[in-house]
Amino acid sequence: MKLRSKALAIAQSQIGVQEIPKNSNAGPAVEKYLKSVGLGKGYAWCMAFVYWSIKSASIELNVLNPLAKTAGVLDMYNKMAKLRVTTPQPGDFFIMDFGNGTGHTGFVEKVLDNGKLQTIEGNTNDEGSREGYEVARRYDRKTSQMKGFIRF
Repeated sequence: MKLRSKALAIAQSQIGVQEIPKNSNAGPAVEKYLKSVGLGKGYAWCMAFVYWSIKSASIELNVLNPLAKTAGVLDMYNKMAKLRVTTPQPGDFFIMDFGNGTGHTGFVEKVLDNGKLQTIEGNTNDEGSREGYEVARRYDRKTSQMKGFIRF
């Protein structure tokens, strides 16, 4: 199994995981994601979720994790310049840039016919917040909203 497919499957297995308590950036699973990038509870964790999923897949497949160890969305984008792509495929992860150093990320699960993406994201919610409280599947991210995609 390819690393991207395995990482996506691991991310899918986390759908429904929530912060405990809600809106705390804490809880057993969230703290496991944050620990994978060297952080404790209380930090935004969307990039840590992506990193943890890929790290977990790389361990299971006994292959090298290609990502930089960071919880920073834009830091990851900058460090992974060689892996950037502009057209998404399932298993890639997206990068959103909201300015002032803030961003959001998650996995592309499916490219939909309407120009939108079906995604799996940590630190989101059904309203689409980048500071949500759960791992969720989203159907409304527009390709045009993305700074880019990372294919590993």
